[in-house]
Amino acid sequence: MVIIMLCWCFLLLLGIASTFLFCLRQWIRNKKKKLQSQSDNKWNVGLFHPYCNAGGGGERVLWCAVRALQNKYEKIKIVIYTGDIDATPSSILQKAKNVFNIALEAEQITFVYLKQRQWVEARKYPHFTLLGQSLGSIVLGLEAICKFPPDIFIDTMGYAYTFPIFRYLAGSRIGCYVHYPLISTDMLRKVQYRQSSFNNKAYVARNPFLTWIKLTYYRLLSRTYKWVSCCSETIMVNSTWTENHLVELLNVPLKTHRVYPPCEIEHLKKIEHIENNDEIIIVSVGQFRPEKNHPLQLQVLYELRTLLVKDEALWNRIKLVIVGSCRHEEDYERLHNMEDLAKHLSLENSVEFKVNVSYDDLLNIYKRAIIGLHTMWNEHFGIGIVECMAAGIIMIAHKSGGPLFDIIETSEGSQNGFLATDAVEYATSILNIIFNPAETNRNIRNAARSSVERFSEKEFNNQFLRAISTLFV
Repeated sequence: MVIIMLCWCFLLLLGIASTFLFCLRQWIRNKKKKLQSQSDNKWNVGLFHPYCNAGGGGERVLWCAVRALQNKYEKIKIVIYTGDIDATPSSILQKAKNVFNIALEAEQITFVYLKQRQWVEARKYPHFTLLGQSLGSIVLGLEAICKFPPDIFIDTMGYAYTFPIFRYLAGSRIGCYVHYPLISTDMLRKVQYRQSSFNNKAYVARNPFLTWIKLTYYRLLSRTYKWVSCCSETIMVNSTWTENHLVELLNVPLKTHRVYPPCEIEHLKKIEHIENNDEIIIVSVGQFRPEKNHPLQLQVLYELRTLLVKDEALWNRIKLVIVGSCRHEEDYERLHNMEDLAKHLSLENSVEFKVNVSYDDLLNIYKRAIIGLHTMWNEHFGIGIVECMAAGIIMIAHKSGGPLFDIIETSEGSQNGFLATDAVEYATSILNIIFNPAETNRNIRNAARSSVERFSEKEFNNQFLRAISTLFV
């Protein structure tokens, strides 16, 4: 009798849920028709980017995509879904101009402000973070679709769990630009072989039972990620590394397109360096996020000082300038921790932190810098790396991900930079650059500047428009 009652309750709840979803679907589609009639038969294109005002590489992709759409299609209305409720449309577009030097037609852009962005923030989920953020993105997606159901929906931040919402409730055509997959085989491997990292805590790696639970959790998550991702009609990826992982996870190679991120290289290639024999500037450019591994950069500087213990004069000429943007309180907390670590290592006189700098200030830093540092493991691409290379800075990046597969070549005769895996290798590479003959360094710089043409904004525009063209037919 109890089992029968439970079955009836389940069927009743299923019926209520189905009725609710049917009514919601009809309401959303009616609203979509109304919006279409108000826009004079224009395509309503929604770009989902809840952190559009952050100022990082993902935002450069967003604004270049918006500009490409504006230049290509006349009958188009662009809607940007953002959670930056404290920023006005004019201030957001002005920041795009100041940070990325990208000017946009403001009258063709509408911002839809989302108030539920907190549901996708990692701090809200101390455990099962990926699952929490994925489910949270569904809440955010429902808010977005209720406020503005578009004809075409393009996700540019990696919230794949929103795809079924827009496809099945609004009948939108789906496209996405993937900076990195939710789950990668590298992540699975680290858990399987019990290796600790920023996304696999040491206490989990040490415990076989917790490792089994996490591995099972990751595998289930990867299966749901595959289903929601396949709702997208075209999938753009930012690098060979991301492409390899997504093709392995999703098995949809024919609709997966490698579209390198747009890098502002034309202006940077014209930069003339300011010669200063009193300083050797090492620059790092990247958001203050945990995966960027800024602490490793301070460890590199510490190792460098150890190697130069008998050459105090040379050490005093070296300065590391860490340039980065902070999105929220957690990022600022990481920045303060970095400042404390620099003091702890007695490096405060050799390190300078530059936060949320303008584009002009960044150019001035590039003019003075000689060496570039990038320490993220499996960086999915590395826009900052490419821009530094275009500016004539000799880059040292982690031997993995985008830098390894797409950007940096270390073979003799075609070398355009250096790759390293730990603090000692980074420090040794810095010394190699410092003590290299001027002609050797000049050849590396010239090779680097020649190699970045394939990452230009023009190339991005062509490849992006080609990949999304199927959504407009």
